[in-house]
Amino acid sequence: MRLIEIYKSVQGESSFAGRPCIFVRLAGCNLRCSWCDSEYTFTGGEAFSDDEILARIEALAPVRLVEFTGGEPLLQAKQLIPFMERLLAAGYELMIETSGERPLREVPAAVHKIVDVKCPGSGEAGKFLMENLEFLTPRDEVKFVIADRADYEFAREFLRAHALDRKAGQILLSPTFSKTPTPERSTSNATLDPRLLVEWMLEDGLPARLSLQIHKYIWEPQKKGV
Repeated sequence: MRLIEIYKSVQGESSFAGRPCIFVRLAGCNLRCSWCDSEYTFTGGEAFSDDEILARIEALAPVRLVEFTGGEPLLQAKQLIPFMERLLAAGYELMIETSGERPLREVPAAVHKIVDVKCPGSGEAGKFLMENLEFLTPRDEVKFVIADRADYEFAREFLRAHALDRKAGQILLSPTFSKTPTPERSTSNATLDPRLLVEWMLEDGLPARLSLQIHKYIWEPQKKGV
């Protein structure tokens, strides 16, 4: 597989936020979201064998939670899925963060899926593969990145129309964050005020969870590899 980086940190998002985790960041993405903070993954990277990747993961022990992210990791599904099965057999707990544009059918059921649905503000709305709704389980999470009120209303209606709270374990709403942040570790770098998003959620009684990228508040928000 072609990788950008492997490192150990804490989970910054989702219901796993705050847990120590090993991140395996794969190279390549076929989407170009307007708010993307990982554009350095679009090209480049270095090819590693499965054994080399496993050795790097084992060197980061004793952490046993591993997330595959990108870019879009499922662009390398042919190599990635057998490798995830190998890690599951070795007793690792696995997560994958994916755009929702690639098929989830072959992802092992034991893997925790964090699946994006792109809102209009991303510039990539309509790319979600609707058949993926069939492969969500209570261990999975669906994420909407929210730039403005229009994005929020899109997420609210998508959630209700497809009864997402009965398909996935968690629905995440994440406010957009500046692509060129200051070193300030505060919500001043959020391009949508999290408090405003919470007010909308409370007004509608939405069965969703606010998801902040806590790594951008622990470290300087532009820092990579954390």
